[in-house]
Amino acid sequence: VAIKIFGDDIGELEKQSNKIASIIKKVDGVTEPYVEKVSGLPQILVEYNREKIAQYGLNISDINMILKTAYAGNVAGVVFEGEKRFDMVIRLQNELRHDMADIENLFVPLPSGGKIPLSEVATVTLKNAPAQVSREDGKRRIFVGFNVRGRDVESVVKEIQTLLAAKLKLPAGYYTTYGGQFENLQAAKQRLSIAVPIALLLIIVLLYFTFNSIRESLLIFSAIPLAAIGGVFALLLRGMPFSISAGIGFIALFGVAVLNGIVLISQFNFLKLEGVTDIYERVRQGTIVRLRPVILTASVASLGFLPMALSSSAGAEVQKPLATVVIGGLLTATLLTLIVLPILYILFSGERKKPIMKTKTVKTIALFFIAGILCNTNLTYAQTKPITLQSALDATYKNNLQLKSADLSVKQQTSLQATAFDIPRTEITLQQDAADGGSQGNSFGIIQPFALPIVYRNQAKLLKQQTLLTQAEKGIAVFDITRRVRLAFINFQYSFERIKLLNSLDSIYKKFKENAELRQQVGETSNLEKYAAQSKFYEIQLMIKQARLDLRSNEIILKQLLNTNDSIIPIDTVLIKVPLDVSMDSSLANHPQSALFLQQVKVSEAALQVEKSKRLPDFNIGYYQQFLVPGFNPAKIDRDYTPNTRIGGFQIGTAIPLFSRAQRAKIDAAKINIELVQSQAQAASTALKTQYLTQYNEYLKQKEILEFYESIGLKQANDIIRISQVSFKLGEIGYVEYIQNLTMAFDTKIKYLEALNLYNQAIIELNYVNGKQ
Repeated sequence: VAIKIFGDDIGELEKQSNKIASIIKKVDGVTEPYVEKVSGLPQILVEYNREKIAQYGLNISDINMILKTAYAGNVAGVVFEGEKRFDMVIRLQNELRHDMADIENLFVPLPSGGKIPLSEVATVTLKNAPAQVSREDGKRRIFVGFNVRGRDVESVVKEIQTLLAAKLKLPAGYYTTYGGQFENLQAAKQRLSIAVPIALLLIIVLLYFTFNSIRESLLIFSAIPLAAIGGVFALLLRGMPFSISAGIGFIALFGVAVLNGIVLISQFNFLKLEGVTDIYERVRQGTIVRLRPVILTASVASLGFLPMALSSSAGAEVQKPLATVVIGGLLTATLLTLIVLPILYILFSGERKKPIMKTKTVKTIALFFIAGILCNTNLTYAQTKPITLQSALDATYKNNLQLKSADLSVKQQTSLQATAFDIPRTEITLQQDAADGGSQGNSFGIIQPFALPIVYRNQAKLLKQQTLLTQAEKGIAVFDITRRVRLAFINFQYSFERIKLLNSLDSIYKKFKENAELRQQVGETSNLEKYAAQSKFYEIQLMIKQARLDLRSNEIILKQLLNTNDSIIPIDTVLIKVPLDVSMDSSLANHPQSALFLQQVKVSEAALQVEKSKRLPDFNIGYYQQFLVPGFNPAKIDRDYTPNTRIGGFQIGTAIPLFSRAQRAKIDAAKINIELVQSQAQAASTALKTQYLTQYNEYLKQKEILEFYESIGLKQANDIIRISQVSFKLGEIGYVEYIQNLTMAFDTKIKYLEALNLYNQAIIELNYVNGKQ
């Protein structure tokens, strides 16, 4: 859905659009609003100092000519090649037109013969200017776009209209309208409000022409509400809202349902002509004879629509509602036609023996029943769910499984930081020796070993550095996923653009094929032109099928990154140039990989300190208490002290690593690991710089190719198509030359799309290597 704001001032439009976005984002069912970008285009501005220009004896037109010649080029002469003549244009080399400093240092000749830099008489600045100015119906316009999830579009827009009426006060001359899928919904509802009554009217008119009886026409027409019951319930059972395609399905359903009624009523009338006067016998025989045709008619249509109802491929969002309505409606229409229609035939015929129900009551019930079915229009319309690049990135950051795993790794390492102060277990002893009463053997003791505080402090530093290392690894994962999403989104847009271009070519060749077939039939041309036209037409058809498969593959890749099963489509299928970040840093210090290797060095250094601290002695402190157990003296030892006497004591000990060869080896290994990580960091930095230079050259190559197509190729292709069509129509060229020209022109357009796609990929890769997103 797009909320369009119209007005005169771009700044005021942007301000009001941001207000609207902040108001509507809290509405249930509204995804993150997208505000159209209308500002932020960098622009180099040269402001002249008129006083200094006057002091130097210069004039502004001369300086303008110098700037124009240096950057846009100026004609310096004429070159002749035979009878052809070409302007010779001079300008600065590309290397001297890439930096603002080049403009400031541009020399301006003085009337006296000297030269001064442009910075002496002008100020060169980089400022933001409007990126685009969109107009509609002669008014400036900006839009706020959003998707609707979990609700129908119409109720969401009504709630937004109420909110904006209460909270948004637009200046005089500014107003809003609603577009996008909501606009399509309103237009489709208007068309259906015309198409459905016309279809129903045509059905009743054709029924009257068939039976010449209003009564029988209305009887058969009763199959329409009977069929609508099944269609509505089928949508409810599958959890589908009422959509435009479902409405088309109802129109198709009405025709098939009426066909069953025609089969049944025609058989009743035939039996009546055959002499079956008893209406009950006539209905019984007619339903028996026509049972199989009625069931077969409904079964063929239902089975034919079954693959569409179960479809999950491209176009399923259109096929499934239509097929669901037809299948569900035919099920109820068939059953109710075989039961309800014969009863209504008996009631309204006037030939029944006994009144089963008053005719007036039956007619009243039937009218209310039909009216209730036809007036049940408060159903929801299904909507497409387009996405933008930013919404795709937001969904990736929220749902991608790789990023979730990285978050869990950080949480796990953060929890492990509490293990730095891991004090050994406390030892508790209880001893009783019958032959050694009163000694330490008969005692209760408690001993606690521990290391020096520096050991625990070094362990805490190591675990903290390991946590920071895990966070750096997560940063690389986020950086890489962002690059992959941008590439996948660009490829997705490229697939749409390619299909659009092939469809335009398909329409041209389709018309060419039809004309060639017609001319061959009337004898103007031979079969060769017809076969050539058909061959090119079928070739384009094959290319379109392949392009759609590529589109499906790109959609699968993007859905895998977003971790979603929903069908997605870009909100803007037009492929545009990705901007290059002007703040390029050749040192590549902003790339997350640099921070990762720096953190790995810190982890190795912290691990070295832990290994060194393990050479320090450990300590233990304990307390014990000797005691006698009264009445327990199986050795008959004469004791000269009083029973129950308790003797307390304590102990302090240390554990000295006398044999530290193994620990020294671990320390040496930790030192080697530091050197190893530093070497790996240097190798990775070198590889990253090589990748940057390679990618920058690739960017320059793709830029030159794209500039050729933008400046020359596309214009020539359009001229070739236009001139070829006119010349072929006038008979100035033959079909062979016509096909060759069209093939060459559209091949140029396809190559331009490929060049634009490769250019965008090069920009994304270059920004990635430079640490930009």
